[in-house]
Amino acid sequence: MNKMTTLPTSKMTRKLLMTFALMLTTTLAFAHPGHSEPVSNGFLSGLLHPLMGLDHLLAMGAIGFWSIRQNTTMKRGTPLFVIGGMIAGAGIAWMGVSLAGIETGIAMSVLLVGVLIATLAKLPTAVGGTLVALFMVAHGYAHGTEMAQGSSMLLYMSGFVIATLAITFVGRGLGALMLKADNRMTRALGGVVAVIGGVLAAG
Repeated sequence: MNKMTTLPTSKMTRKLLMTFALMLTTTLAFAHPGHSEPVSNGFLSGLLHPLMGLDHLLAMGAIGFWSIRQNTTMKRGTPLFVIGGMIAGAGIAWMGVSLAGIETGIAMSVLLVGVLIATLAKLPTAVGGTLVALFMVAHGYAHGTEMAQGSSMLLYMSGFVIATLAITFVGRGLGALMLKADNRMTRALGGVVAVIGGVLAAG
């Protein structure tokens, strides 16, 4: 392999690892006692909530990562499917509807998106969009049930929508960088995500 190929890939890999390290560090920091309910109005709580769980971070980031290799409609529509699913899930929780197996569903979303990345799967927009939205309903439901009593629903929702979009677009950026690398790196990364999802599901 010549230097022209090795150098960009090396820089890209370092950026990838640094970004994931920062995301994981943020998760651990906000998971520390005292960060659970930062403000009474709910906005900051909603903003931080998606960053407080490895399952949320991986699912949202991995969906963004996977979407970058999809057809144009799916690629452009993924942020809308993500947010639509999140809001729908939170709305179901706020209506008082009880859904069983949410934690398992969240873990399975991580596992399945990892598999999609590892296999370089490309799905039709109708199938991919529905799958992404269903994954995010589980995440949105969890967010909705964990909103502090007395918080503003609108502010809380605004917070987690912004955070979710940010994580998804970080994933898309990493996915775009990985387009320049050997596909084996993407497959390996997808495998790691899938394994973590499996561990979360088993736990």
